[in-house]
Amino acid sequence: MEFTAKQIAQFVQGVIEGDENASVTTFTKIEEGVPGAISFLANPKYTHYLYETKSSVVLVDKSIELDKPVETTLIRVDNARDCVAKLLQLYESMKPKKQGVDKMAFISESAKIGDNVYIGAFAYIGDNVVVGDGCQIYPNATICDNVKLGNNCILYPNTTVYHDCRLGNEVILHAGSVVGADGFGFAPNAETNSYDKIPQIGNVIIEDNVEIGANTCIDRSTMGSTFVRKGVKLDNLVQIAHNTDIGENTVMSAQVGIAGSTKVGQWCMFGGQVGIAGHITIGNKVFLGAQSGVPGSLKDNQTLIGTPPTDQRSFFKSQAIIRRLPEIYKQLNDLQKEVEELKKQKQD
Repeated sequence: MEFTAKQIAQFVQGVIEGDENASVTTFTKIEEGVPGAISFLANPKYTHYLYETKSSVVLVDKSIELDKPVETTLIRVDNARDCVAKLLQLYESMKPKKQGVDKMAFISESAKIGDNVYIGAFAYIGDNVVVGDGCQIYPNATICDNVKLGNNCILYPNTTVYHDCRLGNEVILHAGSVVGADGFGFAPNAETNSYDKIPQIGNVIIEDNVEIGANTCIDRSTMGSTFVRKGVKLDNLVQIAHNTDIGENTVMSAQVGIAGSTKVGQWCMFGGQVGIAGHITIGNKVFLGAQSGVPGSLKDNQTLIGTPPTDQRSFFKSQAIIRRLPEIYKQLNDLQKEVEELKKQKQD
C-alpha cells in the first residue's frame, strides 16, 4: 500500500511543508528512517534526528521549532503521536483478512460458524459453539463446548476458551492466553490431610473491544460469572482470578495479579506487577504505580504507589528518607552516646 504526503495530510488534517507528492509504503522510527518510510516526532529532545533522517515523510507536532532546513517532507499536526496511531489503525484495517476453513481443523457438527470466518489448521471447535461473522481463529486454538464468540474476534495460535464462556464483538486473544480455566478454589480437609477441590461451575464473560495479552489467564467463577467489561486492555502475563469484575476501559501492564471476588472500577490504570487482594473494591480512575500492593479497598480518582499504596508525593519523600537511613542511624547512635555521657557527667 502506497500513500502520498498529500493523502496523509488530508487524513490527519495536517499542514505539509515540502513535497506533497512524496510517497511512503512503510513506517519506521525517525532515527532508523529509510526512503519510502513515514516517521513521527513528538518529543523535542529528538529534533536533531529531523536533520539526518532518511524517511520520506515525518509527522511533527506544530510546536516543534527548526534551527535549519530539512530534506524530508514534514506534516505538521496538533499531536503527532495520536496521528501515527490513527495511521497505523488505517494501515492494519487495509490488510487483507484470511478466510476459509483449513481441512486440518476440527469443527463439531453442532457448531454454528458465521460468514467470512478463518479457521486455521488444528484448531478445535467444540459442540454447540457459536462463532460470529468475520472471526479469525488461528492454528491450534481451542474453543470448548457451548462457547459463544461475537463478530470479528481474533484468537491467535494456542489460545484456549473453556466451556460455556462468552466473548463479545472484536475481542482479541493473543497466543497462549486462557479464558475460563478453573478458579483457585480448594478447601482443607482435616480427615484426609489434603485439600478438596471446590468445583468452579461458573463462566467468564468478556464484553466488546477487549484485548487480552499473551499468556494471560482469566479464571472462571465458582458460581455466576467473572466479568471483563468492554474496552479493557490486559498486557501479557496478567492473572485475573475467579469472580472478579474488571470495569470498562481499565488497562493493566504485565504481571498484574487480581485476587478473587474483587471489583475494579472504570478507567483504572495499573503498572507492572501490581498485586490486588481479594474481596475488595477499587474505585474508578485509580492509577497504581508498578509493584504496588493493595490490601484494602480504594476510592475513586487516586494516583498511588507502593505497599500499602500512598500518594506519589508522600511515597517519593519516604523513599528519599529511606536512602538516608544509614546516615540517620549513625547520627542517632552518636546522639545517644552524647546523652549517656551527659548523664554520666551529671551523676558525677
